[in-house]
Amino acid sequence: MEQKWPQQIWIVRHGQSAGNVARDAAEAEQQLSIAIAERDVDVPLSSLGARQAQALGDWFATLPPEQQPTVVLYSPYVRAQQTAQAVLARIDADSLNSVVADERLREKEFGILDRLTARGIASKYPELHEQRQHVGKFYFRPPGGESWCDVILRLRSVLDTITREYRGERVLIVGHQVIVNCLRYLLERCDEQAILAIDKAADVPNCGITSYAFNPALGRQGKLQLDLCNFVAPLEAAGTPVTAQPDMPAAPKS
Repeated sequence: MEQKWPQQIWIVRHGQSAGNVARDAAEAEQQLSIAIAERDVDVPLSSLGARQAQALGDWFATLPPEQQPTVVLYSPYVRAQQTAQAVLARIDADSLNSVVADERLREKEFGILDRLTARGIASKYPELHEQRQHVGKFYFRPPGGESWCDVILRLRSVLDTITREYRGERVLIVGHQVIVNCLRYLLERCDEQAILAIDKAADVPNCGITSYAFNPALGRQGKLQLDLCNFVAPLEAAGTPVTAQPDMPAAPKS
């Protein structure tokens, strides 16, 4: 039977962003809001994030051409686009079949809670804070925003596109922390408890790599098999600090 999946999928979180830095500062100073002027879509990489993205690109460049990505899909948010471009600048352009900015890979939308710290949410919207704690991040949808389930719904169509258009290819996906975890939920066939346990264990590192290789021996038509999880050796080899701050706003880990 014809292979359904790509030969390889790498899922990468963008490098450290200016928003990550601003969020850490706001939390440290016990502020209610995060001091960042740009729309979330326009937040760029920090200087460290740019170094992380360069180290990521250097690692992909060490792969033989026949093992490098042939398809690059990335969130249109500036920080993800800059991370993807750092990789594209270092890999063999002749091997690329498709490069696409896909809005379905965008950050989870925070709605009314955008740019608020956990303290800010509790202070400004105490009823929402209580509901958020009770319902949990998987199902909680802030007004004007998304739950993890909403993100998973749009990512199902991304996987439909990948299996329809990129079977047998080597696909690099550059997105955000929630995107990485929600794709893991789908590819590893998790339930709520399993994916929240993964999320609780550790934040996804900036420029960390989670990858899946096609194994023809699994199932009737072969399946993708996890082979790297939050892999940060490219950053460590380059002497680039590893960061893993959560995205805005801070989400409860319980």
